Formats: sequence, structure tokens, C-alpha cells
Amino acid sequence: MTNQLTRAMHKIKNEILSLGAMVEDRFKKAIYAVKTKDLELAIQIIETDYLVDAQEIEVEEECVKTLALYHPVATDLRLITAVIKINNDLERIADYAVNIARRFKTSGQRSNSFQYDYTAMAEQAAEMLKFALDALVSLDRDLAYKVREMDEEVNTMRNEAYRVMKDAIRKNPEQVEEIINMYLISRHIERVGDHTKNIAEEVIYLIEGEIIRHSGIPIKK
Repeated sequence: MTNQLTRAMHKIKNEILSLGAMVEDRFKKAIYAVKTKDLELAIQIIETDYLVDAQEIEVEEECVKTLALYHPVATDLRLITAVIKINNDLERIADYAVNIARRFKTSGQRSNSFQYDYTAMAEQAAEMLKFALDALVSLDRDLAYKVREMDEEVNTMRNEAYRVMKDAIRKNPEQVEEIINMYLISRHIERVGDHTKNIAEEVIYLIEGEIIRHSGIPIKK
């Protein structure tokens, strides 16, 4: 039983990390499609979303099967609990990558006088996701806390995007639909940051056994 549980836990870890790598790649590609106005890449992201959904289901089924067959306790149970939640957050991040691609496909590729540079915001969110997955691999408590702190910067940049685009709508009312779509891209990036912060908080739970998602950022001891 112990060897079987060990193999099952190893499989769960590999599958969630595989999903994480897939989602990270898709988010980066979605941002790249917007930046380079690559419509073909945006369509590819939209049309292959089923791959993430299939992997997310596989991870969930593996967790449920392991719970039913081996009744894990202590650290193993905590890991499965964390993976189930991380699995959901990764799937949602992939959905936001699709949403970004759809917003670009709808109007972002048009030639507008108003443009917005998402580079800094997107790079921050992408770095957060990388750090969160690295923290999961290495069980790095400090890196997980760093991700939580970085989320505030993404929120600040989204607020700035809102201010700039609200002003742009006043100056370019004929482009209101396109500008709103552009603003929603920044909103989707912010939501990627929110779900990434959730992943970091699950890593902290995995390490410390403490649920902190409804608390402020605690001072590390």
C-alpha cells in the first residue's frame, strides 16, 4: 500500500507540474499574440483550449482516485487538497489566456489611433506564475510569499490602465468598443495574477498547514 501511494503521489505531482507548464506557455503566447498582432496564434490558443481542460480533468480524477483507494493522511492529504485547488486555478488562468486571445481577435488587430502597452503588466503576471510554480516544485515558502506581494503591483498597473483608457474613450468616442476590449485585456491579466496568488497561498498551506487566503499578508517569522 505504501509503495502504491508513493507512486500515486508522484504521478499527481508530475501531472500538476505538466499542467502548470502548459498553462504558463499559453498565457505567454496570448500576450505575445497581442503584442505582435499575431491573429493566427490567437486563434490557435482559442481552438486548443480543450487540451488544458482534458489535463485538468485528468489531474482531478487522479486525486479523487488516490483519495478513494489509499486514504492518504498528513502530508499526502494536504498535498492532494492543495493540488485540487491549484488545478482549478491553473484551468482558470488558461481560460483568461483564451479570453485575452478572443479580445484581440475581436478588435485588437484593427488599426486604431489609440494603443496600449501591456508589456510591464503581462511580464509581472508571467513572472508571478513562474515563481508560484517554482515555489510548488521546491516548496519555497519565501518565494510563495513574494508572489503574494507582487500581486499588488499588478493591481496597481490595472488601475493605471483603467485611468488611461477611460481618458482615451473621452478623446476617441468613435473607438469606444475597441478601447473597452483593450481594457478588458488588462482585466484578464489582473485575474491571472489573482489566480496565481491563490496558487502561492496553496503552496504556503502545503508548507505551513495554515490557510491564509482570507487574511492580510502576514509578517514572516
